[in-house]
Amino acid sequence: MNPIIIADTSCLIILTNIGRLKILKHLFGRIIITKEVADEYGEALPDWISVKNPENQAKVSELIMRLDKGEATSITLAIELQNSRLIIDETKGRKVAKSESIKIIGTIGVLIMAKKYGFVDDINKVIQDLIANGFRISESLIEEMKHY
Repeated sequence: MNPIIIADTSCLIILTNIGRLKILKHLFGRIIITKEVADEYGEALPDWISVKNPENQAKVSELIMRLDKGEATSITLAIELQNSRLIIDETKGRKVAKSESIKIIGTIGVLIMAKKYGFVDDINKVIQDLIANGFRISESLIEEMKHY
């Protein structure tokens, strides 16, 4: 059974900014986001992205003390939905998600998958596009990506 894919905002924004949002559709078919993520994204959503809100508002409130609303609601939704994977990039959000035993992947992981399945030809060009659009990536990860 394929996992349910939940996305936080950063991946949506950066892939939109470089004209590659459809990578998510090609890899996963459908993506779920929360209303807060949709609001943060601020653009019309394609039909393959649906909005679902978490039910456990107490958990959301607890997480909002440490994270922004998009991350807090995305993590809470990932806790609630069995067999889910969360696309999240921010270090603090990733740590919290891992502490909740949520399976995570970041934008770079998505791009590695896209390369593996033939949706991206030159991953290093895509990485350079990300950097040119303000995506922060460590020098060590940039070096590692040259092997793909």
